[in-house]
Amino acid sequence: MVENQPQTGHEVIQAYVRKLDNSPGVYRMLDAQSRVLYVGKARALKRRVSNYAKPAGHSPRIARMIRETASMMFLTTRTETEALLLEQNLIKQLKPRYNVLLRDDKSFPNILVAKDHPYPQIKKHRGAKKQKGSYFGPFASAGAVNRTLNQLQKVFLLRNCTDASFESRTRPCLLYQIKRCSAPCVGYISEADYAASVRDAERFLKGDSKDLQERLAAQMQEASAAMEFERAAALRDRIRALTAVQSAQGINPRGVTEADVIALHMEGGQACVQVFFIRANQNWGNRDFYPRVGPDIDEPEVLEAFLGQFYDQKEPPRQVILSHPVENTDLMADALSQKRGRKVEIVVPQRGEKAELVDSALRNARESLGRRLAEGQAQAKLLDGLTEAFDLDGRPSRIEVYDNSHIQGAHAVGAMIVAGPEGFMKSQYRKFNIRGDSLTPGDDFGMMKEVLTRRFQRLLKEDPDRESEAWPDLLLIDGGAGQVSAVAEIMEELGIDDVPFIGVAKGIDRDQGKEEFYRPGKPAFALKRNDPVLYFIQRMRDEAHRFAIGAHRQKRAKAVSATPLDEVPGVGATRKRALLNHFGSAKAVSRANLADLKAVEGISDQMAETIYAFFHERG
Repeated sequence: MVENQPQTGHEVIQAYVRKLDNSPGVYRMLDAQSRVLYVGKARALKRRVSNYAKPAGHSPRIARMIRETASMMFLTTRTETEALLLEQNLIKQLKPRYNVLLRDDKSFPNILVAKDHPYPQIKKHRGAKKQKGSYFGPFASAGAVNRTLNQLQKVFLLRNCTDASFESRTRPCLLYQIKRCSAPCVGYISEADYAASVRDAERFLKGDSKDLQERLAAQMQEASAAMEFERAAALRDRIRALTAVQSAQGINPRGVTEADVIALHMEGGQACVQVFFIRANQNWGNRDFYPRVGPDIDEPEVLEAFLGQFYDQKEPPRQVILSHPVENTDLMADALSQKRGRKVEIVVPQRGEKAELVDSALRNARESLGRRLAEGQAQAKLLDGLTEAFDLDGRPSRIEVYDNSHIQGAHAVGAMIVAGPEGFMKSQYRKFNIRGDSLTPGDDFGMMKEVLTRRFQRLLKEDPDRESEAWPDLLLIDGGAGQVSAVAEIMEELGIDDVPFIGVAKGIDRDQGKEEFYRPGKPAFALKRNDPVLYFIQRMRDEAHRFAIGAHRQKRAKAVSATPLDEVPGVGATRKRALLNHFGSAKAVSRANLADLKAVEGISDQMAETIYAFFHERG
């Protein structure tokens, strides 16, 4: 490197500008440690990047980003639309500090009417749409799907049992008794009549419910006139259930067939995006999102970033209705249309039914963000109280709470939960399967030592300079003086002397409310019974205990279901199921001769020989 060459800042960027042309593409700004600070797209890279090379005229956020920029990376694309798609993909992958970032990226459930059986099953579905059938969605949440499925069962009497359960039944299940299923498993309905119910259900989920309700009402009148009162009552119940589905969905727009209504409200340096899912003229639920934003970002930039990341793994609807315009409406519409394979329209309505939908979504966004800000203020007070109670250097932004769970040492699991300014950070929770073969069963000190050693050895390896947010500001340990001494010994061995830790012991008679707190080299003390900080600590400890017990139960259940077949090379879940279904038990498999093993469906001759050799040629 030439002497006196600038290492960071706008002059570094200026050096790159000289080498660029005006092709469309994506640029990355990196700091001195090669961490990505920002990912952006450009219609013309040279013109876009030259803006950052100016020494003044930037917002505080952009000025700070420029000061930290030590290098840049570029990727040219054929079109600006390709650049937009690549930009959003890289943002989700790299999570740069200065980009708007959508933090909640869970998949949305659908309703699946499976078509791989003579009597199709109706069920909730997540993930890739690989199974043969009709998919309806997305729904905003599992609750929205379950409510709709519950009512659809009452109306159309479709089965939700698995194919295996269907084939094994000899008499109707409880759902038939409570009039939620027509019992096709035992032949109480013909295949043709069941297929008609399936078609009706699909028509309803496509929004064609008017004719269906009229037809059911006519059938009810006919049954009543023929004095078939039981059938008339059943039809009446189906009509009521159908009405209940529609009323439960709240807003059911007449003029909007398929759209996502997306509204943004920003306040106090935070943002809430509310999404309403409108499909088949029905509201299939809503969900709020809280993208990471800065204080000097405006609505168009936030919404454009949100749209790109939100639809990265989701199929866009026919129409996207927004509360604010985005920076490049035509470009975003083109990108979404490419993803969908058909035209997607982006609109910002000013009047009419669509504007009313936006107003409703905006009201929800405003109220949701208000609640979140209030909760954040309450959480900040608790963290300040914790800082004062334990004489910490500053308000902790990451608290790690540790607990163990086992039964007499068996299936031991360590658990770590994390809390911060926004409450529990569940994506940061971790469980540790205790590996120590030399540990005495029930050795809580040994378990804690293993968990903390693994946790901090990894931190030291991945972030020795402690520049990431993964380093805790405070540790809470379930235990008293003995546990605190053990933790002090571990930290000393690892050379970590600046992470405070506190032991939380139940106190006299293990009574909640009389907790005692232990710190290295200081006497134990207690907080007043009605102190909000005490309740806060109890809540964190209880959450760690809940998570530890859940992890322990999972491990125990897995161990209980384990068989010697799990150790046979090449035998996975499918072959294991085939063998157990054929022989009835793992012991019977182990005793089977080679000819019997070869007779199992899905077990090749070579696989049969492997299984036979495993059980008969060991030792």
